[in-house]
Amino acid sequence: MRALHYFVVEALLGLWRDRRIAALSTLTIAAGLFVLGFFLMVNANLQRLVGRWTEAAELAVYLRDEATPEQIAALRTMIDGSGLAESVRQYSKEDARRQFARDFPDLAGGASALERNPFPASFEVRLNERARGTSAAIDNLVTTIGGMGGVADVRYDRRWLERLNAAIRVVRGIGLIIGLLLALACALTVANVVRLAAAARSDEIEIMQLVGAPFAYIRGPFVVEGLLQGGFGAVLAVIMLAAAFAALRARYGAFVAEAVGLAGVSFVPAQLLALLVIGGMALGCLGGFIVARSVR
Repeated sequence: MRALHYFVVEALLGLWRDRRIAALSTLTIAAGLFVLGFFLMVNANLQRLVGRWTEAAELAVYLRDEATPEQIAALRTMIDGSGLAESVRQYSKEDARRQFARDFPDLAGGASALERNPFPASFEVRLNERARGTSAAIDNLVTTIGGMGGVADVRYDRRWLERLNAAIRVVRGIGLIIGLLLALACALTVANVVRLAAAARSDEIEIMQLVGAPFAYIRGPFVVEGLLQGGFGAVLAVIMLAAAFAALRARYGAFVAEAVGLAGVSFVPAQLLALLVIGGMALGCLGGFIVARSVR
């Protein structure tokens, strides 16, 4: 405990002596971790959004105007017998026109003025849990329905959701690379600041070596100094992240809820925030350890 107290006191004194450089290093770490934390927050909300859309994915089957009652009945039998439908709703051409008028009231007058109803009759199929767990069965059902008589088109939400998931995976990979580069930059920043502190205390270090001080006592303060810089930077990054989240939610929260149907934008989970702080401390400790190992 006495050694730990000595390390902490010496590290704090070293940070105070070089407070301008230490502050710059802390801000650099905070900026890097803020970018990483913001990416984690965006990624978490995108995953929530995609998960919500995936649960609400529907299969829409549009019918030809000349579809016969027998063809429509056969199609309904096929959907019901697939075992993949949780619910099935059938819309006539007039139902489709009324739905369009409710969704787009500004265009309803123009649609009503047309001599011929341009909206097709359709089936909207809400998929069950079994369908969400496998794509092969859905693909087979879509192919089968698309080849049946009276069917004009089949639209499956899951297809564009899969493409969206693929795009998110690419963005996540790019974010991981950026995060690793920022982590490396943070560690090197701390190492350079601690190296300057070690150079400024070269005479003190030489005297300690002459009187036989253990290397642990010489190197320990530099490791703790890096750890404190990383910890301070991580805490500052969390504060900046919380402030940015509050500002964005107040400014764009209602727009996001209306545009994409997400009830509320969520903040970074507490576990990830803890890992962010621990990661910042680890990066600072690594930078300090690199310099401490060079002290002879």
